[in-house]
Amino acid sequence: MSNLTQQLDVFSKALTLRSERHQVLASNIANADTPQYKARDFDFARAMQNAVAGRTGGLGLTRTTAGHLDSNAGGIASANMQFRSVTQGAVDGNTVDMDVERAAIGENSLQYEVLTRLVTDRLQSMRAAIAGNQ
Repeated sequence: MSNLTQQLDVFSKALTLRSERHQVLASNIANADTPQYKARDFDFARAMQNAVAGRTGGLGLTRTTAGHLDSNAGGIASANMQFRSVTQGAVDGNTVDMDVERAAIGENSLQYEVLTRLVTDRLQSMRAAIAGNQ
């Protein structure tokens, strides 16, 4: 049973990171016409390694009250946010390349869908195994 819990925890972290990367990429697209905006992204593989290992990868937040949320819960805090390398400079200093952003958001969406399908299949196989035992 702990194996299932561990697998679902990894899938959960991966889904969270994919969702947060989607937000970062969408923010880049939304700011395509903003002067001096610098496109950002993070390395998913490195962020996933950090999340699974329990590392935050960035500056931790101090909890001064018990009611504060834990900043070490993984997610985007485990990703080292970086500025995307400039592929096509703009006169206004904006570094968003819409072709790169569209390709990245398409790939990220596909990976998110694959993860959701893996989770669904895993849970359905567990449900079938439980139903078979009764």
